[in-house]
Amino acid sequence: MKKLNELEIGKTARILKIDKSSKLKRRLLDLGFTDGAEIICVSAAPMRDPKAYRINGAVAAIRNRDAALVYVEPLSETKP
Repeated sequence: MKKLNELEIGKTARILKIDKSSKLKRRLLDLGFTDGAEIICVSAAPMRDPKAYRINGAVAAIRNRDAALVYVEPLSETKP
């Protein structure tokens, strides 16, 4: 199990859970960050924070400290 902020650009993962203590949990769920959803890191800002992730056809930029609250399972294949 990895944290979302550790996912490299171009890599795909499946969301396992969001930290229950996160104040952003509701907002992340509204954006589609649900258990089992596939997510891909598509880009990062010049200083590597925030990173942009594609999930359910939408792209969302998430700060690394917030992405660290999302636990993922890296998948072997990458999707365009």
